[in-house]
Amino acid sequence: MTAITLAAIRMDAAPAETESRLARAESLLGQAAAQGAQIALLPEVFNTGYEYHDRNYALAESIEGPTVAWMKEAARRHNLYLAGSLLLREGGDIFNAMLLIAPNGKTWRYDKSHPWVWERAYFRPRRHVIAPAETELGKIGMLICWDTAHPGLWAAYAGKINLMLVSSCPPAAHLAPFRLPDGQGVRPDELGPVMKKVYHNTGNIFGDYLRQQSAWLGVPATQATGAGRFRSHLPRPRLSLAVLLLARPDLWKNIRRAREVFIESGYFNETFIANADGKVLRRASRDEDNLVVATVETPDAPPEPHGKQPKIGLSPLAYSADALTNALLTGYYNKNKLAENMIDFV
Repeated sequence: MTAITLAAIRMDAAPAETESRLARAESLLGQAAAQGAQIALLPEVFNTGYEYHDRNYALAESIEGPTVAWMKEAARRHNLYLAGSLLLREGGDIFNAMLLIAPNGKTWRYDKSHPWVWERAYFRPRRHVIAPAETELGKIGMLICWDTAHPGLWAAYAGKINLMLVSSCPPAAHLAPFRLPDGQGVRPDELGPVMKKVYHNTGNIFGDYLRQQSAWLGVPATQATGAGRFRSHLPRPRLSLAVLLLARPDLWKNIRRAREVFIESGYFNETFIANADGKVLRRASRDEDNLVVATVETPDAPPEPHGKQPKIGLSPLAYSADALTNALLTGYYNKNKLAENMIDFV
């Protein structure tokens, strides 16, 4: 067994200027390094914050942009492996890319395979052959947020990794009310029986279900998530709201003012470090910028899975609703991804 000290970093996900967010991340990395971290994990889109807004197109950077340059310099300066996700522009497309960067600058990349619902308006999925990052600390797997709800991605890592890193920023959508123009708040479970099934058990996705999968693989896992309050309007608001309100004709009058509707919630408090049995060793306790550090024992060679892969207890309707929304937003993404106000860092 090999002992590895990990740092899982939680950051307030409210949108802010990249320069200020990188400064905050730098401070947290300094704390992680001072506690002996060999790998530090940042949350999804740590450099911009999380929001459904057309400004996301302009915030996508190239691989030569300021965020990746900062990551490489920070990994070198603090002498640790640094991981986290950001929106990357590549050619004519935008991807949600998780990078793992070694102190010497060597970089591994994993792109999000499954944009969650409205995320599809701002980046495209990338289906690729799963390949672990072969580092001096072992073979490391990477996943981003909603990808963890897809058993096939976990199975693709079976027998190939010693450690799993998950960069996430999931709003607690199962608890999030939709705020209507008249001030009324409607929760997902109040949108009819179909939507109730869509959200069934979703509170377990980034906690119990994730750790069950990593324990099945027989490897430690760490996840970094967002903090604070999530508040956002919806892309393609009339269409988004129409789909949500299919079973609530009493609320259809709000379609005319769909642009005023917004969703608000907290984030999943699932910034943790867990051992190979799925037991949480440390969990971030504060709903703000903070971190936890713990040492895990990783197997010297990638272990084979333990028995039958656990099921993820979501309704098939959750995946169907996600696929439908992704399909409805693909055209919106294609229309806007090359808007003239794009920032080009190349």
